[in-house]
Amino acid sequence: MIDANLAVAGCGLALAVAIGLLVHEGTHALVLRLARIEYGVSLFPGRSKGVLGLLASCPWAAVHPRPAGEVPPWKLRLAALAPLAMGLPVLVFVGSGTVSLETPLGTAVTIGWLGCAIPSPQDFSVAFYAHRRLEADASGFDATVADD
Repeated sequence: MIDANLAVAGCGLALAVAIGLLVHEGTHALVLRLARIEYGVSLFPGRSKGVLGLLASCPWAAVHPRPAGEVPPWKLRLAALAPLAMGLPVLVFVGSGTVSLETPLGTAVTIGWLGCAIPSPQDFSVAFYAHRRLEADASGFDATVADD
């Protein structure tokens, strides 16, 4: 039989990850908005396999920047790495004792939230190659098409 604490921790983990994924994309959008760069947001992009297919698929949300004109690469880099800021509330709550890592629920929620704070491989790609993306956009080349 599953201990009630573990069941609650599992639900807390699932909830922290679900909210964290949306906040992760929200941090990208917030930085892009503050940098005055146009962007588009899509929820469950390219998915139509019913509710279970939606929940099991990744990504749940995606932010697509659409830079126009002269945009410095550092703005795209900052937007790409913005989810790292999601770790700050954890430091505050755990440091102040509001969230205890000695309980299964506190540990599960913390792990789920911090897992969402890690930039994705696509985020790192934008951070490292923002200048290429901007050059491709300036030349009119569609940088979203993958090379075969």
